[in-house]
Amino acid sequence: MWALKTSQNFSKLSSSAFLRSLHSETTAKGIGIIGVPFDKGAGKVGTNEGPNALRDAGLIDEIRDISVNIDVKDYGDVHYELTKSSGRRINNLRNLEHVAACNKALAEKIEEITNDNRMPIALGGDHSIAVGSITGLRRKMKSDDLCVLWVDAHIDLNTSSSSLTGNMHGMPVSLLVKELRKEWPTIPILEWCQAQMSLKNFCWIGLRSTDYYEKLMMEKYGINYFDMRDIERMGIEKVVQRALEKINLDGKKKLHVSFDIDALDPLYANSTGTPVMGGLTLREGVFLMEQAYNTGTLSSLDLVEVNPLLGNERDVENTVNAAKLIIQAACGSNRTGNL
Repeated sequence: MWALKTSQNFSKLSSSAFLRSLHSETTAKGIGIIGVPFDKGAGKVGTNEGPNALRDAGLIDEIRDISVNIDVKDYGDVHYELTKSSGRRINNLRNLEHVAACNKALAEKIEEITNDNRMPIALGGDHSIAVGSITGLRRKMKSDDLCVLWVDAHIDLNTSSSSLTGNMHGMPVSLLVKELRKEWPTIPILEWCQAQMSLKNFCWIGLRSTDYYEKLMMEKYGINYFDMRDIERMGIEKVVQRALEKINLDGKKKLHVSFDIDALDPLYANSTGTPVMGGLTLREGVFLMEQAYNTGTLSSLDLVEVNPLLGNERDVENTVNAAKLIIQAACGSNRTGNL
């Protein structure tokens, strides 16, 4: 799996010293792009147009322009066939059959990309696709070998019984972690995802909109998170450093970043289904992704919830351009220039 290696202890180095210690040893540098044109997990249509909007805006070529050493392969889009669920119907899960089938197909594609020794970048699509991307990654490693930075205005920790909408883009984390397994009924068409990760391997950045049930779970399990107050108080550099210390102190785990574009303030990314004022600036979002890349452990990325059907032409252009900058930072782009 594509990643830079480091065994430095985050807590023993200043941020600048830590970054200078990186990039001493590399493995293969392949990148695999997979589009997930999917909006059945959201309450609004349009995120199915996200992958092509990013491609049409030149994303692939711009990644290739970062360095002559970057090998990028576009694996096309995920396609799936519906499998009807058996047994009793599960209430309050809108489009369950679609969500299950799409994520199962995505997990298989992510596994294929990692087998090709490439870093998977999943272009969403709504945030329910994180179930498939993380499941596909975890098949190649032990449950505790993967950690996740969840960059989002929302914590996405609802279940079928707690969700106010039934939209599954607000539930992916609860489907992935063992602590909440008992909160779910048995769902045969989702059994393949196997909730084996621990909440201790997740950390959230950018939170500013959580439901009552989610807040209870945050308190019950001592969830790692940094909300917008923390960012305002500490600054984005310290927040990212501490977030990584919490989930990957010795730098031995692979890092997955699941980046919801609504983590950014609507001033920078308004073409998304659930925007929340008071979010990250674009500079903070890019810096966060640069720091994730510089750890040498970044192995995969989701970029989700870009919705080209929402907002005016300028909104769409700004949102797509912001998403491209986030992705390029994950691929090693340097704002002072690339060689």
